[in-house]
Amino acid sequence: MAILAENKKAKYNYEILERYEAGLELTGQEVKALRQRGVSLYGNYIAIKRKKNGSPEIFWVGANIPPYQPQNAGSSYVPQRDRKLLLHKKEINELNVKIKERGLTLIPLLVYTKNHRLKMEIGLAKGKKAFDKREAIKKRETERKIQNTLKTRG
Repeated sequence: MAILAENKKAKYNYEILERYEAGLELTGQEVKALRQRGVSLYGNYIAIKRKKNGSPEIFWVGANIPPYQPQNAGSSYVPQRDRKLLLHKKEINELNVKIKERGLTLIPLLVYTKNHRLKMEIGLAKGKKAFDKREAIKKRETERKIQNTLKTRG
């Protein structure tokens, strides 16, 4: 497993409740660009939309994947299009219910390769308040101090 992109701010800004693995529906040029340069996951989100027949689909919104070879990109290439994620219908329905009833959100956590395929780890998350973030910083600093004192004594 090779990690191509990671949302490092996710753990700071959100409390991750559940994690899901989804496949990515991309064009060949997007796959090459992701493998070569990666993409920033900050500011992206996951949205559930309904088709005309009423069945839900899940999309990765806000991702800017630059063209692999800009001179050969063509006029039809759109770097910021919504990209479909591949999950089972049961999982999408389950996520849809949780989002609506509990006020949660879906965020991308990782983009990685698994068996030569691109996968995305998405998280069902609850936003943290400012005091929760300060509390996490204090806890991290105290743990760091404890580790430093143990190193100097040991």
